[in-house]
Amino acid sequence: MSRYQIDETKVDKAREKGKKLTEQMEEEGIVMLENKQEALPLEQGRVNVFGYGSSAPVYGGSGSGGGKELDNVTLEQGLKHAGLKANPDLVKFYKDRYVPREKVNIHKLVGGDFNSHEPKTSDYSQKLMNQAKQYSNTALVVFSRNSGEGADITTDMKNYTGGSKGKHYLELTNNEEAMLDMVKQNFQKVVVVLNSSYPMELGFLKDDKVSAALWIGNPGSTGFDAVGKVLTGDANPSGRLVDTYAYDATSAPSYFNIGEFPYKNSTFKDGDNTWHYKYIDYAEGIYVGYRYYETRYVNNQTGKMDEAAYRKAVQYPFGYGLSYTKFKQEISEYKAGKKTIKMRVKVTNEGTKSGKDVVQAYYTPTYTIGGIEKSHVVLADFTKTKNLKPGESEQVTLKVNVEDMASYDDTEAKAYVLEKGNYDIKLMNNAHDVIEQKNYQVPETLVYDQKNKRKSDQKVAKNEFDDARGDVKYVSRANWDKTLPKEMAKPKKAPEKMLRELKSFAVKPDKHAKPIKFKDHGLSLYDMKGLTYEDPKWDKLLEQLSVKDMKNLISFGGFQTVAVNSIKKPATIESDGPAGINQLVSGAQGNQYASEVVMASTWNQKLAEQVGKSLAVEAKASNITGLYLPGVNIHRSPFGGRNFEYYSEDPLLSGNIGKQLAVGAQKKGSYTFMKHFAMYDEETKRYEFPTGAATWSTEQSMREVYLKPFEIAVKQGHITGIMSSYNRLGTKWVGVSKNLLQSVLRDEWGFRGTVITDYYKPQYMNIDEALAMGNDLVLYILPIKLQKETLETDWGQQNMRKASHNILYTVVNSHAYDVAEKHIPMWVILYMLGDLVILGFTGYMMYRLTDSKKIQRKKEAKLKL
Repeated sequence: MSRYQIDETKVDKAREKGKKLTEQMEEEGIVMLENKQEALPLEQGRVNVFGYGSSAPVYGGSGSGGGKELDNVTLEQGLKHAGLKANPDLVKFYKDRYVPREKVNIHKLVGGDFNSHEPKTSDYSQKLMNQAKQYSNTALVVFSRNSGEGADITTDMKNYTGGSKGKHYLELTNNEEAMLDMVKQNFQKVVVVLNSSYPMELGFLKDDKVSAALWIGNPGSTGFDAVGKVLTGDANPSGRLVDTYAYDATSAPSYFNIGEFPYKNSTFKDGDNTWHYKYIDYAEGIYVGYRYYETRYVNNQTGKMDEAAYRKAVQYPFGYGLSYTKFKQEISEYKAGKKTIKMRVKVTNEGTKSGKDVVQAYYTPTYTIGGIEKSHVVLADFTKTKNLKPGESEQVTLKVNVEDMASYDDTEAKAYVLEKGNYDIKLMNNAHDVIEQKNYQVPETLVYDQKNKRKSDQKVAKNEFDDARGDVKYVSRANWDKTLPKEMAKPKKAPEKMLRELKSFAVKPDKHAKPIKFKDHGLSLYDMKGLTYEDPKWDKLLEQLSVKDMKNLISFGGFQTVAVNSIKKPATIESDGPAGINQLVSGAQGNQYASEVVMASTWNQKLAEQVGKSLAVEAKASNITGLYLPGVNIHRSPFGGRNFEYYSEDPLLSGNIGKQLAVGAQKKGSYTFMKHFAMYDEETKRYEFPTGAATWSTEQSMREVYLKPFEIAVKQGHITGIMSSYNRLGTKWVGVSKNLLQSVLRDEWGFRGTVITDYYKPQYMNIDEALAMGNDLVLYILPIKLQKETLETDWGQQNMRKASHNILYTVVNSHAYDVAEKHIPMWVILYMLGDLVILGFTGYMMYRLTDSKKIQRKKEAKLKL
C-alpha cells in the first residue's frame, strides 16, 4: 500500500466512535434554563416545531473550527429517534423557505452569515395554524445564531436581511418576536430551544407563556439525538452556563472597546490598498463576564450585594443550570492548611430521576477600596458527579491552592500578592447563589517575590508587560461611574515613537553569539523519544542538522513538518480541528464534534479527556499527527465571533477543560498547538488589515484572565505546542515578544516544545526576529524566506538550532513514527507540481486574505475617520 493511502476502514471506525461521543457531549452540555410547572420532559408523540432555525440549524462555526455537516443528524431526525414526530406541514413550510448560508472558504474567513430568514407571521396561513393546533398543543420554537472566524457579531442589523436598525444579532429580530407571540397565543405548551454558542438576550423567556427553555449550543454531528432525549426525559440535562447571560448584552464593560480602532495618522500603502495601524484597549481590566456582574453591585464597604440592581441586570448567572431532579450539596469535611484548602462535598439526589450534578467552589478575597483590583467571586475549582440514582449520594473533593488566591499587583509590588484578611471559601450553585461557606484567614500579607516564589512557578513572576499598559483609563471597582467606558472607542493619533515601533521590522543580531558545531554522531530522532528536553544527547543530535535542514524545518510549517533525512525524521501532517479534523488545505474532514462552548458547558474534565483521545485516534487513522487545538481564548465579549471555538468567559474553566482535551490527545499520540497565545479575543477585520492590532492591557488582567488558561495547560497538562496569535502586545507582534514566549512561557511556567505562528502575514510578522524571541515554526502553505542575518550569522544559526530543538522535541514525543511520512506529504507535492497559475492564485489569496463578503459588511466595518 502506498504511504499516502489512508485506511478508510480505520477512519470510519474512529469517526463512528466520535459520533457517539458527540452525542454524550451534547447530552451533558445542554443547559435547562427554564422549566415552569415541570413542562418538561415531554410525552412522546406529536409536536409542532416553529422557527427558521428548525430547518437550518447551526451545527458549528466556520473557519478552522468548522466541520463537515452533510451527514449530521437533523433536529427532525433527533426528535423522531426520541419518539417525537414533528408536524410535517410545518417542516415543509420552513424547507420551502430555506436559503443557503453564505459559504465561507479558507480564502474569505469573514465571520458568520447574520442575515435572518425568519418568515413573517403573514406567511403562516390560517389553514396551517389550524392544522398545527389540531396536530398538537405543544410547540417547540427554535432560535439559531451563527458566526465564525474572521469577524465579530454585528451590533447593528440594519443592513442585513430580516434585520432592524438599532438591533444587534443577539436580540430576537422583529419577525422572530412576532412568530413567538403568535405561538404563545395558539399553543398551551411552548418550549424554546436556543441553538447558539453565543449568549443571546433572553428576557422573553420570563414570560409565563414560555413554558420551558433549553440552551443546546452547536450540537455537531449527532447532538440532536441528545436534544431529543433531553426533551423526552430519556436524558437528564446536567449542563451549566459558561457565560453570564445579561438582559442587555451591551452592558458588558468591554462593549465599547470591541473592534479594531485606527491610529488616524498611521496611513501606509500595502499593494493597491491604503491602511492604518490599529489598537484595542482592554479598558475593563479584570472585570470580564461574571467578574464584572458579580462585583458591580456589591457595596465595597459592607460587602453586601444590591440584589435588586443585580437581578435587573443579570438573567442567568455564570454556572447556572436546572435539572429534572433535585440535588442537595453540603460540605461534609473542610481542611484548611497554609498551602491547601480541601473541601469534601456530599451530593445527594433527593429527587425522582437519575442525573449528574456540577459542584462549584468559589472564593471571595479581601478587598481594600482603591487597592488591588479584585472580583467579588472567583471560580476556584469544580467537578461533576457520576450519574446518581434517586436517593444515592457521592462524596467529591474540591481543592484550592492558597497561592492561587493571590492577586497580581502590577503597580506596587509588581508580583503576586496574597493580602492579609478574610477569604470566604464558598460552595455555590453558580457564581451568584451560595449554598454554604467557610472562612479562611490570611494572618499576614504574602508577596510572592524573589524570596518567596510561588510553588507552581519555575521562576518568580514579575512585571513583563509594562510596555503594553498604554495610555488607557482602566475600570476600577473603587469608582465605577468614573472609570466605566461610556462611548465607543474612536480613531486617535499615535505618538511618533509609537509609529516607529509599529513599523519596525528590525533584526538585531547578537555579534557575540558563538558558532554552532556540525558533526554526524549517527543518531536518529527516534533515539530521543522519551528523553527530557534537557538531556545532553539532544546536543549531539542537533549537531547533525545542516543549516538547510534547519531552514526547511522552520520555514515549511504549513499544516506539516518536513522530513529531515540527516536524523531520519519523518514528515508529519497537521490539521485544524477544535471541533474535529478539518484539514483546510487537503480537504480531509472528520466527525464534527459539538462546539467548544458545549464541551465547557458539561463541566466534565474526564469527558474532555475522552474527546481529546477520540480526536487523536481519528487523526491517526487519517495519518495526521499534529492538531491545531484547543482554543482557550476568553469570551471577553458576547459579540466575539469566534466564541464558539473558545470555552468560556472564565480562565479556570477554560484552562482545565482545554488542558484535559490536550492531555487526552497527547495520550493517544497527537501533539496539539493550544491557541491563540495571547490576548486574541476578537475577530473584527482580522484579515483586512495587514498590521496586527496593538493590544493595550494591564498586566494584572493578562495574568489573571487571559494568560491563565495557557498557564494551567502548561503547568498541569505539560502540553508541547502553542500557537502564537495575530495581534501585538503594545506595539510588538506577540511572535517577537521575548517577555511572553521566553520569560513567561518557558522560564516562568516551564514550557517545553514548539511555538508556531498563526497563518503567516509577511507585512508585520518578522520571522527572523521571532526565532530569537521564542517563535519556532511558521504556518504557511509555501516556504518562507529567511534573511541572511538568520542563515549566515552565528546568532541566526543559534536561533535556528534552538527552534529545531523545540520542533523535534514536540514531534518525537508523538505517534509520528506510527504514521511515518518519509517525504513531503502528497498534497504538498501536488501543490508544488500543479498548474502554476492555480498555485500562484492560491498563494496570492492566502497572502492577501482581504476580500469582504458583501457590501453591507464593508459598510458596517468602514473606518469612521
